[in-house]
Amino acid sequence: MMIDWVKAEVRRIMNTTIWSWEGWVSAWGREKSLRQWTALNVISAVAVFLIDLTPGERALILALGLLVLAAELINTAVEEVVDYISEERDPRAKRAKDAGSAMVAVAAIACGVAWLVVLLG
Repeated sequence: MMIDWVKAEVRRIMNTTIWSWEGWVSAWGREKSLRQWTALNVISAVAVFLIDLTPGERALILALGLLVLAAELINTAVEEVVDYISEERDPRAKRAKDAGSAMVAVAAIACGVAWLVVLLG
């Protein structure tokens, strides 16, 4: 009984990992902004280890960079769903897409603020 439960959980984790990877690959291939944010994250990650920062400061900047990527993926999902539902112009669709874009901007601003506070003290 316990072995069956463990097998089922391992299978769920494997499926989740596969689906997450497929989502990343799909977004990577279609969303230039995801590739741009990823490049900035790589640069930021290198910088946090070249600059004398505390582990907490490094963790904050790295985590916020990942948050920007997560926001971009959610924005991509919103845009895909809106476009799937209808190709017609609708003010609600525009608001949904704009809110997704704003989410990415807010996450990016948070990351930028963290950098400024860490660098300027």
